[in-house]
Amino acid sequence: MIKQKHISQPYGTWESPITANLIAGKTVSLNPLKIENNSFYWLESRPTESGRLVVMRRSEGKTEIMTPVGFNVRSRVHEYGGGAVLITNGVIYFVDYDSQQIFCQKPDKHPYAITKSINSRFADMQFDSIRNRIICVQEEHNNDSEPLNKLIAINLESGFIDILDDEHDFVSSPRIDNNCNNLAWLTWDHPNMPWDNNTLWISEFSNGGFLKKKKIVAGSSEESIFQPEWFDARKLIYISDRSNWWNLYMYTDQKTFPIYLDDAEYGLPQWAFGMSTYGITEDNYIIATRNQGGLCQLGIIRNSNFELFDLPFTEFTNICVEKNKVMFLGSSSIAVSQLVSLDINSGKYEVIRLSSTVVIDPGYISEAEQLEFCTSEAMVAFGFYYRPKNLKYVSPNNELPPLIVRGHGGPTGFSSNSLNLPIQFWTSRGFAVLDVNYRGSSGFGRKYRKLLEGKWGVSDVDDMVNGALNLVEKKEVDRKRLIIRGGSAGGYTALAALTFRNIFSAGASHYGIGDLISLSQDTHKFESYYLETIIGKLSKNKNRYFERSPINHANQLKCPVIFLQGTEDKVVPPNQAETMVDALKSNGVPVSYLSFEGEGHGFRKDINIEKALIAELTFYGRIFNFEPDNILEDLKIYNY
Repeated sequence: MIKQKHISQPYGTWESPITANLIAGKTVSLNPLKIENNSFYWLESRPTESGRLVVMRRSEGKTEIMTPVGFNVRSRVHEYGGGAVLITNGVIYFVDYDSQQIFCQKPDKHPYAITKSINSRFADMQFDSIRNRIICVQEEHNNDSEPLNKLIAINLESGFIDILDDEHDFVSSPRIDNNCNNLAWLTWDHPNMPWDNNTLWISEFSNGGFLKKKKIVAGSSEESIFQPEWFDARKLIYISDRSNWWNLYMYTDQKTFPIYLDDAEYGLPQWAFGMSTYGITEDNYIIATRNQGGLCQLGIIRNSNFELFDLPFTEFTNICVEKNKVMFLGSSSIAVSQLVSLDINSGKYEVIRLSSTVVIDPGYISEAEQLEFCTSEAMVAFGFYYRPKNLKYVSPNNELPPLIVRGHGGPTGFSSNSLNLPIQFWTSRGFAVLDVNYRGSSGFGRKYRKLLEGKWGVSDVDDMVNGALNLVEKKEVDRKRLIIRGGSAGGYTALAALTFRNIFSAGASHYGIGDLISLSQDTHKFESYYLETIIGKLSKNKNRYFERSPINHANQLKCPVIFLQGTEDKVVPPNQAETMVDALKSNGVPVSYLSFEGEGHGFRKDINIEKALIAELTFYGRIFNFEPDNILEDLKIYNY
C-alpha cells in the first residue's frame, strides 16, 4: 500500500469535501412524530423547496411523502412553533405555514381546512376521540394588543371552537388520558419563561366537554415542569427540576413521588411545542433520555434502575414510543442525525432515514473533546473542542490554527458532541472550533442555568473569552486569529464579546442582537419579558440595558464583523443588524452585511444556507489574508 503524502499548507486554505452545498442542499432536518400500527411518521425539511416541511411515512418497507405540494407543515405559535402535526388512525391533522390554519388529510384524500380564523395560529394538537374534537393551543393575534394564548377544543364536524382555559399568558402541553376523562396542561405568566417556573394543571371534563374541578398538581417559583403524560387514567407522569435536575415524577391519589432521581437532565427548555424526552411502553416502563453535560444516553427505567441501551449514539431527541418500539433522532461524534427505530425487547435497531446520505471519510471528521476551564467569579464553564483535521493536509511548521469560538442560542440551549457538519466545514479547512456551554446552558442543572440571571452579556461573554484564552495558554491556537460567531442569543454574546473585550480579531453575527432596549420593545410575546430575568426589569435597569448593548458602544468595536440577517425575522428584527452595520461603517471598521429576502429567524432555503457559509469563509480569508478553497466573489466588505 502506498502511503498518502500529506501536504503542508496554511490553515484555512485546506480543500474539503464538506462543502457549503453539501450542508445546504444534501442535508435535511428530521423530526420524529409518531409510531402507529407499525408505520413510522416524521417531519422532514426540503431545503431545495425553500425549506418546506413535509410529513413522511415509512410503512411495510415503503417510504412516501404524505404532504401534497403547496403545503408547508409548520406552526408559528410563539414564533418558534412545533407541535404542528397530529396523527390518529391514519388521519393527519397539520398546521399549514402560509395560512396557519389546521388541515385534515384523510388517507388518499386532499387536505381540507377545519379552521378558518385568519387572525389565529394553532399548535400542540391532541385528539379527543370521545367528543370527536381536537384540543390544542390557539394564539389569537390582534393589531392593538399582544396575542392571546388559549387552550381550546375544535369540533371536527362543525368547526366550532370552545375555550377551555384563557386565564394565563401562555398555555402548552395539553394531554388527554386514555379514557378521555381528564386533561393535563401547563401554564405560565409574564415575566416567566417555561424553564423558569410554570404550573401543571389537571381537570376532569364536564358532560359538555368543558373543564371542571381544575387543580394544580405541581409548580412553584423555583420549579420548571416539562412534558406531562398520562401513565393511565389515574397516574400522571411529568418532569420537574425541583431537585436542581429535570427528573421524572408521578402524581397519583393526590400525592407526588419521584420515579427516578439522578444528577442528570431528563427534560429540556421548552422552546417549542411537542418536545419529547421520554415515552411509555406497553409494559408500563419508561424509555427516557439522560443528558449530563451535553452527553446523552437512552435507557429504560424499571425496578428503580436506569438500564442503558447499547447504542452507538451520544444524542437522542424526540422520543416516540408505541408498544415495544421506540423511534428517535440519534447522532454521535462520527454519525450524522438519523431517524432510528429500536426494538425494546431485543435491543436491535434499524435506521429509517439519514439526514445526509453523503459518505464522509473519517479522515475529515474532527471528534469533540470535552473541555472544562476556569472562568470569572471562580466558576467553571464547559465546552467541546474540535481540532483541525483533514487527511490530505498537515499544518505548516510553527503555525497554530485560527480558532472559532461558537456560542449556541437560547441562551438556555446547549451544545453536544454530536456530529455537526457546519462545525466540520470549518475544522476540515484548518480551523479549530470551541463550542461553549457557557453559564446559563441546559444540561448542567437548574443552578447552572440560573447563573446567567441578571448577567447576560457578562458571564456568558466571560466564558467565551476564557475558553479561548484557555486554548491559547495551552498553545493550541493562534492568539492573533481568534474568531467568535453565534446566532440569535449566541449572536448577541458574540457582538458583546467583540465590543466589550479586546480578545477576538474577527466575528460573525447570524441574526444576533445589538440593541437590548429595542429587543425588549420589538420582540414577540413569548420572549417579551425574557430579558427581565437575564438582565433585569427595564424600568429599574435602563442603564444596564444601555451599557450592555453593543450598538451603544460601537466605537469600542475595532475588529471586522460580518452580519447575516433574514428580512422576515420577527424574533430579532433586521433593524438590529442594520443599525449596527451603519455604525461600524461610520466608524471605519471593516464590516460586511448580507440580507436574505424572505428568511426568518434562521435560514431554511438551501441557496441562502450555502451563501451564508461561503460568505463567512470568504470574509475570514480576506481579513486574515489567506485564500479559502471556495469564495464568494462579490462579497462586499466596507472599510476594507
